[in-house]
Amino acid sequence: MAGEAQTATDYIQHHLQNMAYGKLPAGYTRADGTVLSEPTWTLAHSSQEATDMGFWALHLDTLGWSIGLGLIFCFLFARAAKKATPGVPGGFQSFVELVTDFIDKLVKETFPHRNSMVAPMALTIFVWVFLMNLMDLVPVDWLPMAAAKAAGNDHLFFKVVPTTDPNATLGMALAVFALMIFFSIKEKGAIGFIKELTLHPFHTGKWYFDMLLIPFNFLLEAVSLIAKPISLGLRLFGNLYAGEMIFILIAIVFGVGVLGFIGAGLMHMGWAIFHVLVITLQAFVFMVLTTVYMAMAHHRDEEHEHDQ
Repeated sequence: MAGEAQTATDYIQHHLQNMAYGKLPAGYTRADGTVLSEPTWTLAHSSQEATDMGFWALHLDTLGWSIGLGLIFCFLFARAAKKATPGVPGGFQSFVELVTDFIDKLVKETFPHRNSMVAPMALTIFVWVFLMNLMDLVPVDWLPMAAAKAAGNDHLFFKVVPTTDPNATLGMALAVFALMIFFSIKEKGAIGFIKELTLHPFHTGKWYFDMLLIPFNFLLEAVSLIAKPISLGLRLFGNLYAGEMIFILIAIVFGVGVLGFIGAGLMHMGWAIFHVLVITLQAFVFMVLTTVYMAMAHHRDEEHEHDQ
């Protein structure tokens, strides 16, 4: 951890590495020098081991924190709904109603279609992503050191901010992308969806000209379609990753000792006050873009439909 890392580079690499669980092949030489006699599923002891585990390695810390925070969200909001009263609401009930009304109003303005799934999905995305981002405000060493002590492993990798893992942000973005494709086909039909990819943005109304434009239209629309989930996931990841790096650098610059602890605490507090805006804004942006993409999937271009 912080006190055991020999260099600033070691410290940064340690904090940026996820708890990877994957399969290493027989004959593999591990970080401690041991050689595996057979293929083994195990925790990575170094960044190189995590890389060598390949695509199918699981980031247990990302999975654990994201699922756990999702369950906390479900529990708290379900409890608030169960205890809701028609009279004067309590503090937490007022907060839940405020957030729910805010999301509901925003969805009605952004999504002018009928789909009972979109508003609950928007609420879930906003609160869930906010909670995952909120973990970035916990001092970088506290939870990893506690986990290492509990596991009896001083070199345990343990990241507590799921949205600083591109696997999590791109996974959520791909789920949004899958819903876009599903609702596009459901609302417009398979033929309508194909027409949208091949007859936009350039459409003349003359079939012989449109046939010539199909490859160009498809290239433009395919790039635009694929860019949506990639930009959605990387935007969230990049902003939270940068925020985490600043917290790590604050811990490095002020070092150890009483004065270092006080200095790091003050700097951490200062950056955290600003970072609250970042984590809230990024949750909001992810939710709004998801709602916009759902509206685009439900939208039908009546003009082009009539031309056909």
